[in-house]
Amino acid sequence: MTARAAVAPPSPPPAGAASAAPAAGPKAAPLDFAEVYEEIFPFVWRTVRRLGVDTSAHEDVCQEVFVVVHRRLPEFRGLSSLKTWVFGIAVNVVQAHRRSLRRKSPAHRGTGETVDPELLAGPSDLSPYEAMTRAEAARVAHDLLSSLDEEKRVVLLLAELEEMPVTEIAQGIGVNINTVYARLRAARQAFSDAVNRHHAKIRGGRNG
Repeated sequence: MTARAAVAPPSPPPAGAASAAPAAGPKAAPLDFAEVYEEIFPFVWRTVRRLGVDTSAHEDVCQEVFVVVHRRLPEFRGLSSLKTWVFGIAVNVVQAHRRSLRRKSPAHRGTGETVDPELLAGPSDLSPYEAMTRAEAARVAHDLLSSLDEEKRVVLLLAELEEMPVTEIAQGIGVNINTVYARLRAARQAFSDAVNRHHAKIRGGRNG
């Protein structure tokens, strides 16, 4: 079974359930859940992975995101992009998942692999050494990202990896633009500091 099939809704939505209010006026075509699912699935899959959900729960969390999307699609008014709207849902689902884990086990902090497979999968013509180097660089980058607190990591991932405008990030996470800019500056500085520490550690190991 493919990853996409594993998180697909168990049955098609009922007639009319996926219709949404138009973004530009009463004559705009409604959104169809099946089309939304097809379009946004890769983004949801990446987002859940990048937010650090354990591998064992990744498919279940993606499934829950689309259950919420299906239920709330009629509420979508096009005031933000579809990606921004779905991202807000994904963040809320991931946070609820973590709260549930902490209730079950207060010591839980998450141990899943957070490496993004898309970053690990380089061009097919890479040599084994090049492929290994690329994979290692991606693992280091995600280890450094994981060292950031969630607020900083979210804005950095959206701005740098998804190339989402700051205005859309603010809409997606429900904060004002100035707050996003402040978090993004802090995240970039923290990431830069982490990179410098990593390089210093490598140099120290070589000189030791």
